[in-house]
Formats: sequence, structure tokens, C-alpha cells
Amino acid sequence: MTIQEQRSVTNDAPTTTESGGLTNRTTTRRQIDVRPSNNETTRRIVVLVFGLIQIVLGLRIVLLLLAAREGNLLVAIINNVGGVLAAPFQGILSLKALAAGGSVLDVAAVVALVGWSLLELIVIWSLGIFRRDQAVA
Repeated sequence: MTIQEQRSVTNDAPTTTESGGLTNRTTTRRQIDVRPSNNETTRRIVVLVFGLIQIVLGLRIVLLLLAAREGNLLVAIINNVGGVLAAPFQGILSLKALAAGGSVLDVAAVVALVGWSLLELIVIWSLGIFRRDQAVA
């Protein structure tokens, strides 16, 4: 839902005519400001935060599957942050990881991706309860 604020500005300004005389000319300008409601702003922030969490977990899964070099700083940061985000979901399934060659499928990260997505849906649904729609006449 968005909030619309409408303002009208009227100016009375003397102008000159073609013959050189002065007349008063009234100019009315209407300006409409549209901005999201507080609930919509909160919803957007929640989607942003959970989106970042999902991106980090997705990158962790892909990097482990591709056997990315742990010595790279970016890979290490993504794996460490992703590990912290996956930690609450560790042990839900009896499998920790599936390994084949150098690749590893971090099952806990996959479960964490699903878990954080479900948590996001619950939070967005909860925010929807407090939304006030305008009455339609």
C-alpha cells in the first residue's frame, strides 16, 4: 500500500499582455507525492535481509560443489558467513555432507536455505496482518 499526498499550489502573478498592460494570471499546479507506507517499507527491508542471507547460502552451496579454493579470501568469507547462517540447521538431517571427488554438497546449507526461506514467508505473512488497506467506497 502506498500513501498519496496531494497538494495544490496557486500563484497569482502579474504578467504583461501583448499590448503592454498588466493583468493578474492565476496558475494552479497540482503535485502528488506517492511513498510507500511504513508496513511496505518494513516488508522491503525484510525481503532485502532474507535475500542477502539466501544469496550467501546459495553461493556457499555452489562454491563447495565446485570445490573452490579455500585460500581465496572471498571464498573463505562466503564459506564462513554461510557456515554461521547454516549452523542453526545443522543436525536436522542425519547427513552432514555428500562428497564426491573434491566436490561437497553441504546438506545443512540446503536445509538452511529452505529454512530461512520459510522463515521469510512467515515474517512477511505476519507483516501482512498489520497492513491497513484503505476503505473502498
